[in-house]
Amino acid sequence: MMSSRGLGICLLNVSEARNRLIIENIALAATRSTGSSGILSSVLNIFQDIDYNRSVLTIAAPINNLKAAVCGACAEAYRQIDLSKQEGVHPRLGAVDLIPIYPLMSSVSLKECGEVAYSIAEDLSTEIPGSSFFLFGSADWPEQRGLVPRRKDVGWFKGKHGIDWSKFNHDLGAPPSSRYGLTGCGASHYVTNCNVTIDTQDLELGREIAHAIRATTPRGLPGIQAMAFPHEGTIEIACNVDSLPREKQSTRENDGDDTDQNCPITLDYSSPETIEQRVKALAGEKGIGMVGTALIGFRPEEACRLAMDALQSGNDQLWKSRGVLLM
Repeated sequence: MMSSRGLGICLLNVSEARNRLIIENIALAATRSTGSSGILSSVLNIFQDIDYNRSVLTIAAPINNLKAAVCGACAEAYRQIDLSKQEGVHPRLGAVDLIPIYPLMSSVSLKECGEVAYSIAEDLSTEIPGSSFFLFGSADWPEQRGLVPRRKDVGWFKGKHGIDWSKFNHDLGAPPSSRYGLTGCGASHYVTNCNVTIDTQDLELGREIAHAIRATTPRGLPGIQAMAFPHEGTIEIACNVDSLPREKQSTRENDGDDTDQNCPITLDYSSPETIEQRVKALAGEKGIGMVGTALIGFRPEEACRLAMDALQSGNDQLWKSRGVLLM
């Protein structure tokens, strides 16, 4: 049975994808705590990218239970992943690289998600000696700086081997080290991860396309942050898709009716279909074809529906019935 509190979700990014047992142990650690009222969280999805050597675990729970689930998963990841031995194409700075907390329901505020994220970083910095954190979004008070500028601040986009950890700043925990690295922890509205692959090895072309579709460019797509990476003999345009809440959502005072509490938050965002069409058009201008598009996890409305179904039915490992998506 699901708690009446609104749902939150974490798309946990860890720097390991080639050892499936490690990833499954992290997923199990997110759901080990159960109570008499039923399961407290569910791992909805696991996405493993072998070339990137990076996995994303989608962990959903009532917001008051999400911290315990995420901390359990992170503790296991820190135990099993040694960043100094990690190799992969994708930038990273942490064994646990990113802990983003998002609201899934209208009853959960960004402020509350930020408090959960800050508390996660605070507790892990104590429980895992040597771990280190930078904060972003609603967890980053008072500035509330976004993930992209914070990643630029700490040098995430250059995060590979040969890092001089003494040059990196952190907000909580120990100074960054080669064992655990530096973990980003924060909160925002839901961010969808959508990767579009084009049939070329021309990284500069990929970077041109990534730049063209970013929200910050004149003809870019709303909410899009994009990078290009070599990926299994092709080029992948990796997109973070920011969501924004619709301005006029119907709200009523909470009268104890669970219907209001379980109202999914209504968000606007650039759809995967729109992103794919724009990348296809830009690549086509250069005579380059498409390979495919992958959504890492779910659209926000689908995530909310699956989380509600999983928690109400007592399925704490929904990913097992869906299978692991490998790339």
